[in-house]
Amino acid sequence: MPDKKALVTGGAGFIGSHVAEALQREGYHITVLDNLSSGSEHNVPDGAKLVICDVRSEQARELVATGGFELIDHHAAQMDVRVSVADPMLDADINLMGLLNLLEGARTGGVKKFIFASSGGVVYGESDNLPHAETAPKLPVSPYGVSKLGSEYYLAMYSLLYGLKVVSLRYANVYGPRQSPHGEAGVVAIFGSRIKKNQALTIFGDGDQTRDYVFVKDVARANAAASKFEGGCSSIDDVAFNIGTATETSVKQLAQAMLEASQRTVSIEHAPARPGELFRSCVDNSRAKRLLDWGPQVGLIEGLGETYRWIAGTVK
Repeated sequence: MPDKKALVTGGAGFIGSHVAEALQREGYHITVLDNLSSGSEHNVPDGAKLVICDVRSEQARELVATGGFELIDHHAAQMDVRVSVADPMLDADINLMGLLNLLEGARTGGVKKFIFASSGGVVYGESDNLPHAETAPKLPVSPYGVSKLGSEYYLAMYSLLYGLKVVSLRYANVYGPRQSPHGEAGVVAIFGSRIKKNQALTIFGDGDQTRDYVFVKDVARANAAASKFEGGCSSIDDVAFNIGTATETSVKQLAQAMLEASQRTVSIEHAPARPGELFRSCVDNSRAKRLLDWGPQVGLIEGLGETYRWIAGTVK
């Protein structure tokens, strides 16, 4: 299908730009929709078309309705947990109303498939029963988590009512090149930026809190694999896949691994724990391995090394 077309929202951003490249390799002609609030034109793949607009806009809905897209891959979002806590209405407006705006365009335009970037780090509650399977209890502790989970229910409804094929990818903690060390940034980007500047690494709390760190290029491959998934939807978990490594890494371990990968040394400081954060998070990827033929290929040290080389060459 040489003329198949895909729209990647947020495709000028950290994860979305890697996804756009992966879909290009699958033979899609790519259009990127991004308001450039956090993304950059420099991240848009060569050969892709960039449309600068907000996902809530009439322009965005019209683009989806008339663009002849076979696939929508939705990464544009309000992604700052702190912003969602301070302004839940803004979070819902962007993440829920923006999604619905695109879905209505997709319904009008005959889009066949919709891939949604969800989060395995926020839709599941705190639990010692790790790694979380897709069927684990859902108990978001932030408005951002609620908007991600609510989005999955909207997608399931559009699948059941209108026949849209949908997939939700519940990402673990994604890291890699193009991730900004500013704002609500990933800890890998923050650590890497501070190491480059010979600044101390700050660990909040005792550093024993864990996350599941998955490399962005592995995440991009998961989106390419999801573009081929044809499963039906009788619950949100039927069309959801955890995208992670199923391995817990503590913040203390990550700091040491980042120093090893960068081959540099800075001091490590501790600060008071931040309230409201999950203490442990890790996702079971066996379903993605079984049904998407996907699994992580990049180990942590290898991925941190590639990430640090990018940071060393770009971050000022």
